[in-house]
Amino acid sequence: MPYGLPFGSPALLSAVDQAIASLDGAPDALGVAVSGGADSTMLAAHAAAVAGQRGITLHFLHVHHGLQRIADAWREQVHDLAQLLAVPCHSARIAVDHSHGDGIESAARTARYQALAALAARAGVKHVLLAHHRDDQAETVLLRLLRGAGPLGLGAMAPQMQRDGLVYLRPWLDVSRAQILLLAEEFRGLTGWRAVHDPTNSEDRYTRSAVRERLTPQLDDRWPGWQATLARHARQSREMSQVLEDVAARDLAGLEPSEDGRSFSLARWRALSEARQALVLRHWLASLGLRMPTDARLRELMRQMRGLHALGHDREMRLKHGDALIRCVRGRVLVE
Repeated sequence: MPYGLPFGSPALLSAVDQAIASLDGAPDALGVAVSGGADSTMLAAHAAAVAGQRGITLHFLHVHHGLQRIADAWREQVHDLAQLLAVPCHSARIAVDHSHGDGIESAARTARYQALAALAARAGVKHVLLAHHRDDQAETVLLRLLRGAGPLGLGAMAPQMQRDGLVYLRPWLDVSRAQILLLAEEFRGLTGWRAVHDPTNSEDRYTRSAVRERLTPQLDDRWPGWQATLARHARQSREMSQVLEDVAARDLAGLEPSEDGRSFSLARWRALSEARQALVLRHWLASLGLRMPTDARLRELMRQMRGLHALGHDREMRLKHGDALIRCVRGRVLVE
């Protein structure tokens, strides 16, 4: 077995190795988010082997959401795993606040990423491995379809993303959960360490769990292997998204943008086709760090921009977008 790991999959070890190799410069330290479940612990075990081979210091990062009493025991199991694999482990307990209108799943996800950023800073790492796999990817595509995310949203989870100053890597997006579960059983047989089971993963009051419990069995029965198909669709959508991003970036450059990028020429924008008008507006807002508008809000913005005098002198447009205000002054569309 390569990398000195007494069990496991050469293909999965290679996937972790390739994810690390894709970075600009070899990191001295690397983090892996470990919940204690089969997915993240198998990634942690494989990452420990690859990191050891590459001379990289690995750190386990565990977030206790404070939502279940049994989670105290999960934290202890993760620390036991870290001791078994001789890897330092850092954990934090968080409070999930969903009083601002976010659902519990969305609020927990936001709080988890914030906690991971804090733990990574404590450990001195700038790159963190995540254990999302092919089944997770397929579920994400389904959820985004049902929510009307549009072509760009169907790219689902990317193999590499930046958030809160960290680079997150997902090396196992082409790996099935069934394969990971077999490895977890093999690991338990060798070491006696058992992965934790989160009961909320099968509670269909949660959106993702509802997809897993209600839709997945039907899809498995009628379309075996559908997860691989949707994962391939996500990969193709990301490729298409990159092409569209390149087009939008070129279009924005042709709109006579200001030096700070906060304004552009209304007349130049109106010369684009309707589809490219929408595309460049999304790209512009994203470049300013603003959230993506809903389809209805984007269409309203475009309607108002088309209704203005060509030089924007006849009336002043004012459209609220989150904490920002989009205006048109003297023929320039701007955010303030």
